[in-house]
Amino acid sequence: MTSDYKHSIVLDVMGADKGPEEIILGGLSVAQQYHDKFRLILSGQKQVIEPVLDKQTDVPGNVEILHAETEVPMHISAKEGVRMRDSSIAVGLQKVKEGEADAFVSPGNTGAVMGTSLFTLGRIEGVSRPAITTVFPTSSGRPIIVLDVGANVDCKPHHMSQFAVMGSVYSSVMFNLESPRVGLISIGEERSKGNELIFNARKLLQETNINFVGNIEGRDILSGSVDVAVTDGFTGNILLKFAESIKPMLVSAMQRQIQTNVFSRFGAMLLLPFLRRMRNRFDYAAAGGAPLLGVNGAVIICHGSSSARAISNAVSVAWEMVSKKINTRIHNELRTNHFGQGNGSNNKSKNNRDRLVCSTPTDDER
Repeated sequence: MTSDYKHSIVLDVMGADKGPEEIILGGLSVAQQYHDKFRLILSGQKQVIEPVLDKQTDVPGNVEILHAETEVPMHISAKEGVRMRDSSIAVGLQKVKEGEADAFVSPGNTGAVMGTSLFTLGRIEGVSRPAITTVFPTSSGRPIIVLDVGANVDCKPHHMSQFAVMGSVYSSVMFNLESPRVGLISIGEERSKGNELIFNARKLLQETNINFVGNIEGRDILSGSVDVAVTDGFTGNILLKFAESIKPMLVSAMQRQIQTNVFSRFGAMLLLPFLRRMRNRFDYAAAGGAPLLGVNGAVIICHGSSSARAISNAVSVAWEMVSKKINTRIHNELRTNHFGQGNGSNNKSKNNRDRLVCSTPTDDER
């Protein structure tokens, strides 16, 4: 480390839908809150970042600028994004690789972030494929971890087994659960339900030391019947996009009902605190971002339209992941329970460039 701060976090401020200023303001907010705990490095074009900082009256001393020549546009493919070695994504991740930063947060092109992370940082020993991980609210009040939600369109059974272990470790550490319940998303709870991937993944999960409770259905996710839900990236991404549509649908439906008559408007005023709590429960900004578990470094992927609040929360999650040594714990768990199962342990030094970006959707808007 090159600073007196215990941890350093790189925030990519380029390429987001709302522009750099919103991202920078989110970073400044959390930097002020944790001014003595970490250094915040803003990765992007210096000529763009400096005018935003100049407009602020209270820029904390733990904020620095890391200049990058270019930004990765949202519309280009993941492969094209990975080739941009002077982008804010590549420059920021290089800092993590060199040990000058501990974590990387970005609301930019998802495919480029994932591909460049693999290319630059490699994988944790024992991991074949990384997984994008997200947190869903539940009716029980306890959040549920869902992975993979988009990193791997095509999965093999041992990939699912690794996802389960990584998700179990993440849930245990971040939410202080002694033995998280892990379920495998299928079309039915019965062992006879599912496709070949589910059948074979279930067999592997039964051989692990995690608390695997069997198959779960889509309806079990928001009920909170498990703490970790495992699926392939194709199914997980559909599930994520559907979940993101719930909040605007509920808000729109309530607005229409409120406008029907004066009694509805009066009732809405009485229910306003409750309605705000419900809205916040389905707000992705509360989670901030989705950790890319499995890469050899703490990487948080944020929504392309992230607000300042979402960015603040994402940086906080990154700091917590580093402080609680999530990657070390994942490595230790995989080494104890999974090496020797064809899960990448015999290929520790190879980044497997053929898989860096080909499994990522071209829609990089999340």
